[in-house]
Amino acid sequence: MAPGPEVRAAHREKAVAALCAPELAPIVDLVVWVEDGTAYAANHLGRVRWDDDDTRVVEHGTDPIGSEDPMAFLPYEREVADPSPELSTGNSYPYAAARLRSFFADAERSPDLAVVHTPRHRFLEAGGHIGEHGSLDVIQSRAPLVLSGAGVARAGLVDDHARLVDVGPTLAVLAGVPEASLTDADGEPLDGRALTTYLEGTPPRHVVGILWDGAASGDLLHLAESGELPGLARLIERGTALRGGAVAEFPSVTLTNHTAILTGVGPGRHGVMGNVYFDRVTGETVVPNDETTWHRSSEWLKPSVRTVFEMVHDVVEPGGPPRTASINEAIERGADYSTMQLIRAASTDGAGSLDDLLPDPERSPFLAGTSFLEDRYYRWGVRVDDVGLDQMMQLWADPATAPRLTWWAHVVTDAGHHGGGPRSEMARDTLRQSDARLVRFLDHLEEHGALDDVAFVLTADHGFEGSLAGVTGSWTAALDGLGVPYRDEGPGLVYFTD
Repeated sequence: MAPGPEVRAAHREKAVAALCAPELAPIVDLVVWVEDGTAYAANHLGRVRWDDDDTRVVEHGTDPIGSEDPMAFLPYEREVADPSPELSTGNSYPYAAARLRSFFADAERSPDLAVVHTPRHRFLEAGGHIGEHGSLDVIQSRAPLVLSGAGVARAGLVDDHARLVDVGPTLAVLAGVPEASLTDADGEPLDGRALTTYLEGTPPRHVVGILWDGAASGDLLHLAESGELPGLARLIERGTALRGGAVAEFPSVTLTNHTAILTGVGPGRHGVMGNVYFDRVTGETVVPNDETTWHRSSEWLKPSVRTVFEMVHDVVEPGGPPRTASINEAIERGADYSTMQLIRAASTDGAGSLDDLLPDPERSPFLAGTSFLEDRYYRWGVRVDDVGLDQMMQLWADPATAPRLTWWAHVVTDAGHHGGGPRSEMARDTLRQSDARLVRFLDHLEEHGALDDVAFVLTADHGFEGSLAGVTGSWTAALDGLGVPYRDEGPGLVYFTD
């Protein structure tokens, strides 16, 4: 049971003061929270709040928020020149107030405050990596967004951005769901909107959503323009790519944003607060982003949530081929066919128990070499993504009977960016792999004369920044010094407990 609101507020003030100590500045970018509907951010420089109209008001010190521009660090050369900003005043935090209000809206699962790692913080001892994400900042929050094919405008690369909560509504509209029907189960409008500005012409017969987990937007588009990702370049040539990508929900982590994409609402409404979070009602730590739990993700969705698969089912008559399919995706409730269904049917212990059934990664036709297979996550990602392509080719063996909506998630891109950091050879290797799988699928459609019938939406769940070897440390001692019981999940999500 949690302390009462007044006690928690007092604990929070003590924690904010401790976490904003100047000696923690190299690892604490911001401390953020919401109180009575008002969003706050603070660090060693000062504190701000966002009023109801999202005007930022400095309460004391210097405004720690440098910018809220979603197009910051563009063109790509600017990102490369300052890849992991040292100070928050030199960074950007798009849609900060809206994202924070959503994240802290769940009384049962939202923490009392969140500590945002600096882009440079390397915390390997606490589960961190060379490449990192999770921040409120623009580069860790910027996922790529490419719309292509039937029913999509051919605008090429444009200087615009969207939000990840817009992706699900856009998929739904492309699949035939009326905009007026884009609501949750209670009839409330979604947080996202369909990107109808970029939709035109004859509606597609089929829609394919593609997620390259953790694919960094800037590098992705750079490699496509330079000819290293020919499959992605084909999609861009047949559609529109937003240079500003799509802004992830906070925290910019995997399961929070997979869920936001496929429901069109933020974490305060869908209930998946992070890859690790605490549920005050059950008293349990929830770890949805794990191979042993992915197949259970629907259990953590709030009752009011509708997935895009469920939205499409409302407008597509049953019977015949599957209406919807979900490949390698945890958030698949309502899909007629899904990888998680197969896992649930085969085992109660999750995907990890089926490891022996995955193919030998050393025989993958998409590997340029085997040097990165020593990394366990990378090795597993190659195997999973090869199986994912096999499932796609089986579902689409005859495109005429393929699902109206197919969602196809890839894993290895996240492994490469974690293992090597953005723009590393390991990260770029995984982008080339995923592109080669995409080319295989596009060629299959073209051979069957079906390519012009399909709309594509390619995105990711977050971006990436590179941590630095010399920037280490922990804020645990500061929290321990408060003398109050707490849980630090993540780390970064702080819950005060009895």
